[in-house]
Amino acid sequence: MAQSPIKIGFVSTFSGPQAAIGEDMRRSVELAKEHLGGKMGGKPFEIVYEDDQFKPDVGKQKSEKLVQQDKVNFVTGYIWSNVLLASLKTVTDEGDTILISANAGPSQIAGDLCNKNFFSTSWQNDQTPMAMGEYLQSKGVKSLYLMAGNYAAGKDMLAGVKRTFKGQIIGEDLTKWPDQLDFSAELAKIRAAKPDGIFIFYPGAHGVQFLTQYAQAGLKGQIPLYQVFSIDAITLPLQKELALGTLGAQEWVNDLPNDANKKYVADFKKKHGVYPSYYGAQSYDAIMLIASAAEALKGDLSNKDKVRAEMKKANFKSLRGDFKYNTNQFPIQNFYIQEAVKDPEGMMTVKTIATAMKDAKDPFYEKCPMK
Repeated sequence: MAQSPIKIGFVSTFSGPQAAIGEDMRRSVELAKEHLGGKMGGKPFEIVYEDDQFKPDVGKQKSEKLVQQDKVNFVTGYIWSNVLLASLKTVTDEGDTILISANAGPSQIAGDLCNKNFFSTSWQNDQTPMAMGEYLQSKGVKSLYLMAGNYAAGKDMLAGVKRTFKGQIIGEDLTKWPDQLDFSAELAKIRAAKPDGIFIFYPGAHGVQFLTQYAQAGLKGQIPLYQVFSIDAITLPLQKELALGTLGAQEWVNDLPNDANKKYVADFKKKHGVYPSYYGAQSYDAIMLIASAAEALKGDLSNKDKVRAEMKKANFKSLRGDFKYNTNQFPIQNFYIQEAVKDPEGMMTVKTIATAMKDAKDPFYEKCPMK
């Protein structure tokens, strides 16, 4: 038993139009494995990847398989809030297995549904748009038109920006998710409304479509676009110049100046010829968080209370610099404003231009019964 490997289940989207996100996460997980020499706490470890196919019911089935059949020690990944919400209890309650979300951060899990077996290496959904709202407020933007996909995360994102932006919301559209990829009707409404800015949340393929249609509608250069999770290392090769100058908010940017991040970005670029995304950085951190607990316990994960206690310390070198866990086991961390630019080699990327929030706590932790 001493050398039975540590097993980590990784649920993400590896097929269909959003597969590029899952692949980016997988690449970062494999890089973390390489950086750790394939071992944690002196034990080999293996990753079992499962494809949620972008569907909550499939994600739940795959999560169940990992816990019941594969008998994994941890489950991580999860891009989508609706997939995570469908899978949560299967892993944390029925399976009594620790789940680390490497992306999705639904408000429910930060508050009433918080769980001793749930940790995040990303953020709570409201926080990134709160950082954007705060920044727009400080820049004197007076009015916004809001758009997002109509699902758990989309609703959280719009709620987040409204928490900190105190100007006028002169229009709001929750579009059919994930089927709607034509935004011409909404863009016509925006043109008529003449807001100071447009705020969007359209991850992956949807963000590529939105930017294309925003430019085609003649709104680029007319009404500024502000976004969260809609322009990143995965979408930029397709969005190209259309994204230039657009601002977003994020808790991790590829140019953060700590040593762990510099090595991660350099090694990722050398291996794949592209920049990693925040999805990848958060997935890398999830593996390193698990490794920190395994190291502290010398590979003995039999006592779950001890494992949770070690993870709670967040005693690893996060790619975003240091963060600490709040009582609901979501990070307390900084958020940055980033701009889409060309790097010296002419490759599209994003660079940090401001810190929007320091040591930010999500707005739901007080509803969490864990203290």
